[in-house]
Amino acid sequence: MSGTSSEEKTQQRARGTTDRDDGRAPRRNTAQETPRAGTGDHRADRKTRITVWVALAANLVIAAAKAVGGLLAGSPALMSEAAHSIADSLNEVFLLAALRRSRRPADARHPFGYGKERFFWSLLAAVGIFVMGGCFSFFQGAEALRNGAEEKFSGYVAGLIVLGVALLAESASLFRALHQVRRQGGSLRDPALRTVVAEDGTAVLGVTLAIIGMALHMATGQAVWEASASLAIGVLLVYVAYRLGREARDQLIGEAADPELSDRIRTLLAEQPEIDSVEQLFTMKMGLDSTLVAARIDLVPGLDSERVEEVSVRIKQSITEEIPEADQIFLDVTDRPAGEAHESPAATGERGGA
Repeated sequence: MSGTSSEEKTQQRARGTTDRDDGRAPRRNTAQETPRAGTGDHRADRKTRITVWVALAANLVIAAAKAVGGLLAGSPALMSEAAHSIADSLNEVFLLAALRRSRRPADARHPFGYGKERFFWSLLAAVGIFVMGGCFSFFQGAEALRNGAEEKFSGYVAGLIVLGVALLAESASLFRALHQVRRQGGSLRDPALRTVVAEDGTAVLGVTLAIIGMALHMATGQAVWEASASLAIGVLLVYVAYRLGREARDQLIGEAADPELSDRIRTLLAEQPEIDSVEQLFTMKMGLDSTLVAARIDLVPGLDSERVEEVSVRIKQSITEEIPEADQIFLDVTDRPAGEAHESPAATGERGGA
């Protein structure tokens, strides 16, 4: 096969030998470019859904008990915890919506599927924790510091009983979530599962703070202890909401794949005998188990248009077989020398930005 000049390669690209939206993409690769959002690990989703339902049931019961106990006892810490449980209950509804909607198949309006819905609903859950949990806890703590709080002995006893029951229920929900995490190899990449773990862990710590604050209030008669516990719960909730919201934001605006995954993809491309060099590699998470891969490559000389078409299909298939989550692969043949390619953070897989 005779050598192919740079000009000839440019002509090949113009005739449709690269994977661009010119209608000439090879039919044999249709399955590789068809979004597969909705064909992920449904078994893991079912387990996550059960975990969310357990957390929702626990939070609804606990929220009602805390609210009744807080009103009867006049306890700011208990009312803060009631707001926390209400926020968690609403967030579980968001997460159930995320699990259902993110698995919808791709359509003409959303050709890459609905995988990012999971990130969107997780962001709403973070906002719910911040507004309904953190802000209300700050309000209750500030009111207790300003006006004080008078409680009867029976109120203390009722409040501590409610908090003790809540601690047991929240611990059981947290154990269920952590058990699922362990069965999935310790991975918290699912934002729904990550949110449940964060909520339940925060709830256990928040209930503990409320118990300590109420016990010190009962022992000293100083409402400042219970007010401080309410403020501490507020700080805890705001911090957790910030961390969860930042993760969801990064994923919504187009977060690159993990550096390890990007390195594997680059290595697989570089190992292909028909690829002379990998100029640039761009990746983006499209869902829980879907990753978009766009690579600018330089092929070895001597490949005619039909051969380039066959090579493109084979390369995509080999990458998808090795890395199933890389289900959206686009190759762009370029004539630029490798030394002239500008490596951007997106091309190298680095994180960060202004």
